[in-house]
Amino acid sequence: MISQRKDDHVRLAVEQQHGHVGRNQFDEVTFVHHALAGIDRPAVSLATDFAGFSWPVPLYINAMTGGSEMTGRINRDLAIAARETGVPIASGSMSAYFKDESCAGTFSVLREENPDGFVLANVNATASVDKARRAVDLLKADALQIHINTVQETVMPEGDRSFSAWVPQIGRIVEGVGVPVIVKEVGFGLSRETVLVLRDLGVRVADLGGRGGTDFARIENGRRDLRDYTFLEGWGLSTAACLLDSQDVDLPVLASGGVRHPLDVARALALGANGVGASGTFLRTLMDEGVEALVTQLTSWLDQLAALMTMLGAATPAALTGRDVLIQGTLREFCADRGIDTAQFARRSAAGTTTTGGIR
Repeated sequence: MISQRKDDHVRLAVEQQHGHVGRNQFDEVTFVHHALAGIDRPAVSLATDFAGFSWPVPLYINAMTGGSEMTGRINRDLAIAARETGVPIASGSMSAYFKDESCAGTFSVLREENPDGFVLANVNATASVDKARRAVDLLKADALQIHINTVQETVMPEGDRSFSAWVPQIGRIVEGVGVPVIVKEVGFGLSRETVLVLRDLGVRVADLGGRGGTDFARIENGRRDLRDYTFLEGWGLSTAACLLDSQDVDLPVLASGGVRHPLDVARALALGANGVGASGTFLRTLMDEGVEALVTQLTSWLDQLAALMTMLGAATPAALTGRDVLIQGTLREFCADRGIDTAQFARRSAAGTTTTGGIR
């Protein structure tokens, strides 16, 4: 049953989070410390505007779940946390709703508990335009996420095996759904070439969804009797690599996948993300400690992000793209192979001038 699969996904995702997450390629992005760059905290705004969206903060709760009694409770608590902190939130895949409308409440609770927040519905790339509209209507959604996940489907025992129709169907949904469309990967990353395809389809935003967080190849392999797809665990491009690969593509991007703390949020913003999402770390907090702890975590992340921006002399999230960063290690090797000049990121502040209260 699909409800059992959704519960399995939650259980296996939390188990991953309880394991040692360790380093990822965000650790190979380092801010150059300029000791007199700081500004005053009241001058810092976390608001971000992109692609016609205005978000009060550049952090969002990315797609997780829905479709069963347990996941409905999770979505209720996630929505409460989003409401209390002003953080945008995305639904998990709504395929279960299309198969059984009795589970509609496990998704609509996101809007019911968060009536004034920014909410995204979520469908897969095979959904019809009618289903996409139904998903948006159910949540009174401000935008629609289409998730793409060929690796997950390949490992999933009951997954799809036909992918050639995805590109034209995304185009049909973009034209017919009536709200802005964001296309996201589920943890394997979007290359520059893929982002360019999405741009040409009229997609409003690309959520890069890179490697480093929840590994859905590992999750689906854990659901297989023989666990015979272990070799695909760790597949894909990291979120940091995707951000560097997608420079100057003329399409706003969001960064999710492997975001562990506020410094990763700042790093992603500095590499060009318009907003930064996380799922697994917030799910772990909710499942282990409850909704009040998640509200505290989100509030703390936003406060710490503002503190980092104050220290770095960035009055807005977009201003972080003018801060100097070093690209090192395997991430630098990736850039070299892809023809990306990493030296430019280390000298961005040199184009400005130094004034009282910060380096511009």
